[in-house]
Amino acid sequence: MKTIILPAYNSNIIRAMLSLRIEEKDIPKPGSNQVLIKIEAAPCNPSDIAFIRGMYNIKKTLPCVLGFEGSGIVVDAGNDVQHFLGKRVSCFAQNDSNGTWAEYFIAEANNCIIIKENMEIDQAACFSINPFTAYGLLDIAKQMHTNGIIQNAASGQIGFFIQSMAKKENIKIINIVRKDEHIELLKKRGEEYVLNSQSDDFEEQLTKLAYKINAVTAFDAVGGEITGQIINAMPSGSKAILYGGLSGKPVSDISTLEIIFKDKTLTGFYLNEWVREIGKKRFNEISLILQNKIINGEIRTEIQGRFKLEDVVKAIRQYITNMSKGKILFKL
Repeated sequence: MKTIILPAYNSNIIRAMLSLRIEEKDIPKPGSNQVLIKIEAAPCNPSDIAFIRGMYNIKKTLPCVLGFEGSGIVVDAGNDVQHFLGKRVSCFAQNDSNGTWAEYFIAEANNCIIIKENMEIDQAACFSINPFTAYGLLDIAKQMHTNGIIQNAASGQIGFFIQSMAKKENIKIINIVRKDEHIELLKKRGEEYVLNSQSDDFEEQLTKLAYKINAVTAFDAVGGEITGQIINAMPSGSKAILYGGLSGKPVSDISTLEIIFKDKTLTGFYLNEWVREIGKKRFNEISLILQNKIINGEIRTEIQGRFKLEDVVKAIRQYITNMSKGKILFKL
């Protein structure tokens, strides 16, 4: 089978990208609780970029096949999971094993979601991570009975999902972006509050809006100094939830007085831990809810390009140039 191999980590994404190579490997055999998936499509996520740079929380034995997520048909299965044979599944793997950027992929059966027949292949490939992350974050906000949310990286795929689902819950959102063109994009999507974090009066405007809609929950995928700016702008009793580190920088600029005297908290969201907490039964219920939302067109992953495995350098170059435009997929 054909695979995309990462030989070594490199914090310089260009050098790391140029080091990737195509390599032929033997098709593996599944263990008793594993399945062999003939991959149809596999996306590149921000977590993949961070992993390539050696800046993700997961490290693997190198060289390894890249890719955390994908979809395809189960063509072989272990003795304990024969019911997966012939099923289309969405899958993910973040353990120390080869990934999904390959023609075939071994997955633990517990890390596979059987996909409804009428879901598009491209959407199935991007199903295991972002939709569940958005749902989990919004579920936390609902448990806090919040009327308003601040979200950073609002022009990304998770941001779009949260916007769509929050409307159904009548929750207002302050969307933070970095470019004026993204303001126009979100306005066209019907978003009322959109701020550019690079503007001179950003912190003043954010504070004003946060108090206006009582935004006591924030979702931050960036980290760095903007995490502090968001927390400082929020009303008393607020909670900021960090679920990504796109800036590559430590959290900073949090006002000590805001934390002490206004009872504000900063916490993290890790999808795998959330999945464990809710349990398999609830996860399956949420999976069906999300699949129906995608099939009905309520939420959708934007795809900006489709590439062969051999075009990996071109694909990643396009993706890192404009992540807000959508995912890139390796189509097999």
